Amino acid sequence: MRRHRITRTLVATASALALAGGVAACGDSPSEKAAKEFGSRNGDGSTHLIAEADRAKPVELSGETIDGTTWDSADERGKVVVVNSWASWCGPCATEAPHLVEAQQETKGEDVEFVGINFRESSKETGRAQAQEWGFTWPSVYDKSGQSALAMQGKMSATPSTAVLDREGRIAAVVLGPVTTSTLVGLVEDTAAEQG
Repeated sequence: MRRHRITRTLVATASALALAGGVAACGDSPSEKAAKEFGSRNGDGSTHLIAEADRAKPVELSGETIDGTTWDSADERGKVVVVNSWASWCGPCATEAPHLVEAQQETKGEDVEFVGINFRESSKETGRAQAQEWGFTWPSVYDKSGQSALAMQGKMSATPSTAVLDREGRIAAVVLGPVTTSTLVGLVEDTAAEQG
């Protein structure tokens, strides 16, 4: 597998700048205004790495998907799991969608699973249609109420957000805002290479 490494100094600098500058809100369309009222925000793409010793307990994310099946993070132990929070009304989500598809294709077959959180979506049908349009082939948990924020331990505070879970199900890294293919593949590969 081709190795991608994230330069931790640059990441730390970007994270510090993001924290200092705060998190920007989404645009001004009516649907995005409605989403903001529910507390969703758009991040700047900053990456936050969590050292193995500092990781919290495993994530407990489960629920019905937009396709009517069920998904449970506990079933994915032993794999690296990419969790992406997205919605059809989120402009930055559309921007990052092709990057997610490429990253999934690059890491496919490497004990890596992708799952979406369809956040604050008006209906499963809307989410399902959007996922198909964007080429998302992985399951997405339907989260109309926004309860996934608790399951993700408050780490995914923007829409979109992407978390990488280690093989024990703990959050190893989070990108707040749109993620690029190279960044996500690098985070997945670094997490997969951990010895535990």
